[in-house]
Amino acid sequence: MEKMELLAPAGDLEKLKIAVIYGADAVYFGGETFSLRAGAGNMTLKEMAEGIAFAHDHGVKCYLTINIFAHNEDIEPLDDYLHQVKTLGLDGFIVSDPGIVDMVKEIIPDGEIHLSTQANMTNYRTANFWYKMGIKRIVLARELTFDEIKRLRREIPEDMELETFVHGAMCISYSGRCLLSNFMIERDANRGMCAHPCRWKYALVEEQRPGEYYPVEEDGRGTYIMNSRDLCMIEHIPDLAAAGITSAKIEGRMKSIFYVATLVSAYRKAIDAYYENPENYKFQEAWMEELKKASHREFTTGFYYQQPTNLDQNYQTSAYTREYSFTGLVKEYDSSTGIAVVEQRNKMVVGDEIEVMGPGVPYFTQILEEMHDEEGNPIEAAPHPQQILKIKMKQPVKPYYMLRKKV
Repeated sequence: MEKMELLAPAGDLEKLKIAVIYGADAVYFGGETFSLRAGAGNMTLKEMAEGIAFAHDHGVKCYLTINIFAHNEDIEPLDDYLHQVKTLGLDGFIVSDPGIVDMVKEIIPDGEIHLSTQANMTNYRTANFWYKMGIKRIVLARELTFDEIKRLRREIPEDMELETFVHGAMCISYSGRCLLSNFMIERDANRGMCAHPCRWKYALVEEQRPGEYYPVEEDGRGTYIMNSRDLCMIEHIPDLAAAGITSAKIEGRMKSIFYVATLVSAYRKAIDAYYENPENYKFQEAWMEELKKASHREFTTGFYYQQPTNLDQNYQTSAYTREYSFTGLVKEYDSSTGIAVVEQRNKMVVGDEIEVMGPGVPYFTQILEEMHDEEGNPIEAAPHPQQILKIKMKQPVKPYYMLRKKV
């Protein structure tokens, strides 16, 4: 059985490195233009070259998102852009617009093309059409059930790959094809500038009673009528494998490095455990507990098992649950003294109980008994963003280990 790929988001160069170190098999990212996450950090050509080299040194693949729906004024700049990225050694291009598919084939003839979920691919006839057009992998629409995916898998060529989202935010519109943001504030979701109005509060106003707001549900502040729970499939790795999924994709290019590390680490453990012994595989609740330490909404399995119902929505709030705060990133470690150089990411004070997590190892807990600044002076608190600290560690650590504490 070929092992399912774990595909992680890389919103910028730092997130790419974190995803690679914490166990991703592949990463996806956008450049500064032509990607549907214009709000992510994204990467310059120089950063992409560095990130691709870093990933390839670790045996990890890199996919570039060029998944906007282009307008006429995008074509010439996109032509120049494709000529610039063609020599970077990318492993695949995630595209949704047929015209851009054609451009990639013309300018980068040996480039592997993956059809973005934005293309709303929901049936095997359409998959076979795209296969004839040179598409290697389909990123399936989120609206497909396992039964539909299995039927599709049987009806398409064996060497065509299927990728599905397994974790992250769910879009209220069909596979992300939304006009609401453009209509309300002229920020086009299909060109990378979605303002996420589906997460805003809404109430009902009757035409003859302006200013009188009626709750859609029993909440006087309004309601979140389009606010989906987050997709989470970590408990269902065997079903993903049985459906013939090639790549399990985590959403979140705009999330923090702590989010990326936590999610990748948890899914890595679950996937590895399944493929190590499929017949005796048993889900470990500890993986879910670890996953929940990253910010999240309540979870849903989306469309995989059934059409979502009101139980898959959250009508009370669009806020995230944040039980842990990411407080520091290890930059260096001196094994002779046990002192780690840590870059602060959120406030820490002496006396805090912190957890230290690293890739592929169990986390450990310690009390923050003392801290020193960069010059070695003792300090009681570290309130300044990205302040450099020196902290004695209870156990050995390495660069890219992370410190967190319960909020």
